Amino acid sequence: MPRSTSSFLATLGSSFMQALQELRTNKLRTFLSLLGISIGIFCIIAVLTVLDSMESSIRKSMENLGSDVLYVNRKPWIPEEGEYKWWEYLQRPPMSLQEMRRLEQEVPGIRYAAIATRGQVTVKYQDNSLKGVVAYGVSPFFDKLQNIDIETGRYLSDAELSGGSYVAVIGSEVADALFGATHALNHVIYFEGKGFNVVGVIKKSGQNMAGFDFDNCIIYSYGVAGSIKDLRSLDWENDPMVMLKAKPGVSIDELKDEVTGELRALRRIRPGGKNNFSINQLSQVSERLGAVFGVVDVIGSIIGGFSLLVGAFGIANIMFVTVKERTRVIGLKKAIGARRPVILFEFLTEAIILCIIGGLMGIVAVFLLSLLLTYGVDFEVTLTFRNVFLGVFISAAVGIIAGLMPARRAARLDPVVAIRSV
Repeated sequence: MPRSTSSFLATLGSSFMQALQELRTNKLRTFLSLLGISIGIFCIIAVLTVLDSMESSIRKSMENLGSDVLYVNRKPWIPEEGEYKWWEYLQRPPMSLQEMRRLEQEVPGIRYAAIATRGQVTVKYQDNSLKGVVAYGVSPFFDKLQNIDIETGRYLSDAELSGGSYVAVIGSEVADALFGATHALNHVIYFEGKGFNVVGVIKKSGQNMAGFDFDNCIIYSYGVAGSIKDLRSLDWENDPMVMLKAKPGVSIDELKDEVTGELRALRRIRPGGKNNFSINQLSQVSERLGAVFGVVDVIGSIIGGFSLLVGAFGIANIMFVTVKERTRVIGLKKAIGARRPVILFEFLTEAIILCIIGGLMGIVAVFLLSLLLTYGVDFEVTLTFRNVFLGVFISAAVGIIAGLMPARRAARLDPVVAIRSV
């Protein structure tokens, strides 16, 4: 091994041992100084990890639902013209089954079309009752536009949905609340004064980006929904949604233009007049969330930056004290031939190691937080290698900044004066 490499490794090992010695000798002082680094790294890496996980979840949701689906209803997901004018949206006529069928016939770019209405109901089975269940009245092809995985039983057939049969599939939470350990299939549940035979239970999936909660729901025929309630009502809660999936090779923007033109013609909207419907896309939500994530990322970085600044002052203070405590040792090293760069490198490396230790404490805290969120609140959070590397890199950078001045002071000490110091 070349002498220069051997000398470098020896200095590195010595610096590492000195950092550990500092931790052992002055446990409380060193811990409190490292706490600033730990908190700073925790803030930055925790924000990045949670945002990365949320972004990954959104991507998966978009992949499952498809980015080639339009959602047409009264209310926009994102405020139009910068303000959410609910009083205007309230006056818009709801979408209808007839309009959906007309779009399906007249717009060649549509592959699948379905309509769904929703409302909260109280569901009963024998002596058990469950409030706040979301009831979705849907038409055929709804399952082609939403990702519905059946755990037991089956989904509703096109004949049942078109013919208005009193059958339903229910979410996992509804099945657990009403039936417990009992099998839910082929039992009759009641809501809105009607009885529905349960033919399937949906696998637990959570609420998706389009706003459908298939865990706490009942899915039944749109025709039956029309016989139970007034689907043409201007009531704010009544908002039937038409979902349209583009054919392969048809862009979502092209389909949106065709649907807009056809709906304006159907509703006899004059040229230049405002639309009395909203066409929503998942990309709108993801773009808005991306902007929100960006703001949260900046805020987390600023908070973490202040913590790192405090931590850097703490590390610099430790190193200045260390230089003073080892003044005679530094003088002896310089007297027997140690050059300034070696002394500077030794103390700078020690500062970097201390900061990395503090950073690793913060990364461990982020890892524990990810486990808590994943297994405690059922939100999958993954600490990636990229974020671990970033945390270590930032810690090392802070160590260089915090340790540079103390290391330069140590390197510039006069050996004679240093040896004579008490």
